[in-house]
Parts: sequence; C-alpha cells; structure tokens
Amino acid sequence: MEIRPYGDSDLPWLQHAMAGWIAEAGRCGYDHIGELPHRIYENLRGLPRPELVQVRESGDVIDAVSICLRFGVAFDVFLAPRWRGTPVEEQLLREAAATTAVHMGPSEEYVVTDVFSCDATRISALTGLGFERYRTWDLVRELAPISSVPSDLPPGFVVRSAGPDDADGLAAARNASFDTDWTGATYRSEVMERPGYDPAREIVAVAPDGRIAAYTVYWTDERNRLGHFEPVGTHRDFRRLGLARAVMATALARMHAAGMRSVSVNHNEDNAGAGRLYESLGFEVKHRTYGYRSTVDVFRAVDVSRKRAR
Repeated sequence: MEIRPYGDSDLPWLQHAMAGWIAEAGRCGYDHIGELPHRIYENLRGLPRPELVQVRESGDVIDAVSICLRFGVAFDVFLAPRWRGTPVEEQLLREAAATTAVHMGPSEEYVVTDVFSCDATRISALTGLGFERYRTWDLVRELAPISSVPSDLPPGFVVRSAGPDDADGLAAARNASFDTDWTGATYRSEVMERPGYDPAREIVAVAPDGRIAAYTVYWTDERNRLGHFEPVGTHRDFRRLGLARAVMATALARMHAAGMRSVSVNHNEDNAGAGRLYESLGFEVKHRTYGYRSTVDVFRAVDVSRKRAR
C-alpha cells in the first residue's frame, strides 16, 4: 500500500472510493462522502494539507485516507472494508495519531479521534493502541424517506442558493453562528474555490437588510442515494425565526428531486437546540460517535517516516 500526500485532484476519487466502501459495508464506520471536503478544507484551513492528509493506494485503487490535526488535536482514518480488522488498520491509526501529535501545540495533553458506536472493529483497534473512550461526541441522525417539510419565512426574508458574491456574508454568518474567524477572502479561497464545493448546494436565508441570516450546505452520494447536511448554522441575530428549518426544507426538496432516499446530519450530543430542530424535521438518531483519546506523548515518539504500509 503506497502512501502519498493528498492533492486537490484526489477529492473526486476519494469520494468515489468511499461511496464504494459504503455500498459494500454500510455506513457504520464511514461518514458521508460530503464530510471529506468539509474536513479537509474547512477543518484544516490554513494548515499544510500535504503533510496532514495522506492517501493510501494499491496500484491505482485508493485503499485509505488519513486526515490529521482536525480541531488541533484530532484525526480520522477511513479505509476499504478489506483492510478493516487487519494489522494495516492498526498501523494507519498509529501513524495518523503520530502525525497529529507532532503537529499539536505543546500544551495539548491528548490526541483524539471519534468512532461510530456500532464499529466494534475500530473500537478494538483503538483500545489495542491504548486509547480510552472519554465522551459521546455526535449524534448521527437520519431521515428516511425524504419528505416535504413545511416552513414559513418571516416577511422580507428570501431563501436561495449562494453565489460568488456571498463570500463576505457567508463568512460573517459563520462567525456569528459558530464563533469562528472567517473573512470573505478566506471563505472564498478555502471553501468556495476548492474541489467539491458547488454554490448551488449552499442554501442561504437572506434578511431584509441583506445579511445572510442562516445557511446550510447539502451533499449527495449518488451511488448510495444518500444526502447529508454539513454544516447548518444561524446568525445569532436571527435565531428562533425558523430560518434554519427553511434552508433545510429547501435542500430536502432538492435532494428528493435528485433521487436521494435518505439524508443524515451530525451534531454534538450537547447541542440540544440542534437536536430539537432536527427532530422537528423528522430526523431520528441512527448512530452515535464516541470520542477516544490517548496521551499525546505516546505518539510523539512514533516514527512516521515510512512510505509503505504492508
């Protein structure tokens, strides 16, 4: 299994590969293919992606991808079903943890990852490497089949797809919903101009004063006919107006028209407001993800210079 740095041209092939893994093995252990660009570009904004995202191949077949240093401390490893439960999986986990560890800030104590609660294979591998479960991370909700959802917009608000001129407004809306520090320039260069992004799939609610009040990006997996939301947000000045529901309702209608059979959304277990919104739309909890962690010093000493996994 050859190891090489990720490049922008890899994204469609990674998504194609992971859609095939889901078709073969189901969603347990695999997040939606729309999570790949979100994690690679948004979560690693401003970081050296060739060092932090690595692709594993056998010939011209993609076998795995590792995404390191998400949130400054976390890593992901997704790999083909044929490698699950083998020493290869343990090696890739060890190397991803080590790559994350060497890039982490000196004050950080733990390197972390998350795992589907149903994924006994990954839980066993992490436990064998010394990781311990410390929290429930996300609730993974699903709506199936997709149905139309009624929503009412306050007077003067409009729901539409985003456009290239919305970068400043989208950056401001994200900052006011998730306390981030986007600028219009960075949102344009790190999201809108990156592979996988389609402004038609970013749905926004625009306030009468022209500000973007709520937004969501929806993703589609045509092979498995699975839709996904990532992210969903409402500007703090416009909460409790039904705007997140309105943008999601529009996206649901589009996904249904595109032939998606089901749609998922992940949210932090502690986010009760998000849970109420998704429940009101008919989403039910399908999976949970658990956070696992290990002390960072264990992995700072691991040699990650190898170029081949066997």
